[in-house]
Amino acid sequence: MIAAGLPDRFWPFADAFVAGARLVIDRPRGSTHPRFAQITYPLDYGYLEGTRAIDGDGVDVWRGSLGAGQVTGVLASLDLTKRDGELKLLLDCTADELARIDAFHNQAEWVAGVLIRRPEGV
Repeated sequence: MIAAGLPDRFWPFADAFVAGARLVIDRPRGSTHPRFAQITYPLDYGYLEGTRAIDGDGVDVWRGSLGAGQVTGVLASLDLTKRDGELKLLLDCTADELARIDAFHNQAEWVAGVLIRRPEGV
């Protein structure tokens, strides 16, 4: 896990990016993965409508419980099965929620993720 790492100007851009799109939660907290029933989503997971990620779908978002409308981190993930890499935005997440997302993306041998937290005061 990385405590900081991105230029301070990234975070206001991330907030504006999220604010400019509708968040669609298609995998609510507690739901199971569509292909792997043993994997359960610890938080709400979805995408930003009208955006595009590297996989051609909307940019992925994890939503936590803070409710402030602020991107609290990002997670860069690599998937050996799908052969893709993605950047996931972490919205309104507490420190515990960030840790749960990090663990989720590092639980299988075919996926790995690195968490980048938003620095305090940015």
